[in-house]
Amino acid sequence: MTSPMLRHATFWLVVFMILMLLEGTRYGVLFALTNEFINTFFYVAIIYFNIYYLIPSYLNKKQFLTYLILLILASGVITPIKILAFYLKFSGKPELQLGLLENQFGYFLTIFLAASLGTVVKISNDWVQQLKERQDLERQTMQSELRFLRSQINPHFLFNTLNSLYALTLKKSDLAPEIVLKLSEMMRYMLYECNEKRVLLSKEISYLQNYIDLERLRQGNQVKIDFGVSGNIGEQTIAPLLFIPFLENSFKHGIMNNLEKDSFVHIRIAVNGRQLHFFIENSKPRQRPIRDPNRVSGGIGLANIHRRLNLLYPKHYDLRINDTPNTYAVVLDLELD
Repeated sequence: MTSPMLRHATFWLVVFMILMLLEGTRYGVLFALTNEFINTFFYVAIIYFNIYYLIPSYLNKKQFLTYLILLILASGVITPIKILAFYLKFSGKPELQLGLLENQFGYFLTIFLAASLGTVVKISNDWVQQLKERQDLERQTMQSELRFLRSQINPHFLFNTLNSLYALTLKKSDLAPEIVLKLSEMMRYMLYECNEKRVLLSKEISYLQNYIDLERLRQGNQVKIDFGVSGNIGEQTIAPLLFIPFLENSFKHGIMNNLEKDSFVHIRIAVNGRQLHFFIENSKPRQRPIRDPNRVSGGIGLANIHRRLNLLYPKHYDLRINDTPNTYAVVLDLELD
């Protein structure tokens, strides 16, 4: 990236060349060069005086009338000095000196307009810079919040699975090695791939499949677990760990507290172009478990997923909850990137 000094020097070199083209060489190239050097010098003087003194001292402090008056006064002071410099330079050319005296207001106007153009450029640059800084701050804030929200998911899942694994090892169950293998695959995904803003939808679905396989191993044949995927998922991408809270809640609240034989969890994912449809439904126990009022819930809840969706897919998702006496269902329609 070029330095500000080099950019400014390049800009004024371009201005000087444009002035030279407009000047022409009627009185010789050297005469034109010195004329436009003087012109450029006074433009530099008024513009930088405006940018580095008048604007920060008055305009930025909303002293608009004072700023305008001082800008006019500065143009009025510089104009006669510029005319005097040209008058002395044009000695021996009375027709040019006469043109200077007859066109004093025109010289004032060009000085004032040059300064005003500098004001417009300065305000525009400041606005663009502030917008960029605000966007950078919002992006950093969003990324920090997403990292925090995602960190709430991983330990929660790990805690639940390790509890189940511990119970199986106590029973010396043959399922323990398979659970360890599934868990290692899931942890590898969470540690090495979920740091990206987007992951392949196929990998996210494989992660869900591993989670469901773990639940099947833990639950055995007591619970009907149905997972279906339709549509083209090969090239689609999605924010990582977006669906796992729904699965956790379904198994935690719909299965772990449900000892009836007809308990179930149904999960459907359908992709049609950029549209993704996610559906999950679980049965509820006929007899609700008695909850200790002094116990603080460890679940991350829907607040987390709502916040993530608002950050990652603002105005591009529709989340609906259908809570009945016997079932609990979540429907998420999402527009993929």
